[in-house]
Amino acid sequence: MDLTPARPAAARSALGPLARLAPEPMKVILNWGRRYSLWVFNFGLACCAIEFIAASMSRHDFIRLGVIPFAPGPRQADLMVVSGTVTDKMAPAVKRLYEQMPEPKYVISFGACSNCGGPYWDSYSVTKGVDQIIPVDVYVPGCPPRPEALLQGILKLQEKIAAETIDRRYAPRSPSAAELTSPLVTPPAPGDGSR
Repeated sequence: MDLTPARPAAARSALGPLARLAPEPMKVILNWGRRYSLWVFNFGLACCAIEFIAASMSRHDFIRLGVIPFAPGPRQADLMVVSGTVTDKMAPAVKRLYEQMPEPKYVISFGACSNCGGPYWDSYSVTKGVDQIIPVDVYVPGCPPRPEALLQGILKLQEKIAAETIDRRYAPRSPSAAELTSPLVTPPAPGDGSR
């Protein structure tokens, strides 16, 4: 008698044949390897990027946590760290680079500007948080956050990776109607004179 919970058909079809047949203890091994070999793609936009660099240097050294600081590009990265003010002009580039990352991929929003717009939240050209564009796994608050805060955020992400199941990570996510209809930047009305 099979006591494993039934998975939805959409999740079963998203997994490869070997992943569906893998025993549950394999989840622990796969998650262990994934959480201690994160290649980071740093998307530094402002002053928080300096704190990211400080966290990767010898004093804080997040390589000891299994985080490799500088991936050659988004196609080799597992983790994107968005640090700094995301403007409406930069938002499509952030989204495009996120989409180029292979699955499974994770995002850390590092700093107040990346989390919610920070001191520039009321500006006409600032995106009110990177989570408006891409899904975020961990938020690190601060303006700018200290390197120790980034280390804590990485530990939280590693805890999240250790607890995830194969079905939940690879289940296809269908976008909501609001996501499909809302543009990143609203175009100007015709004839308003602005360019």
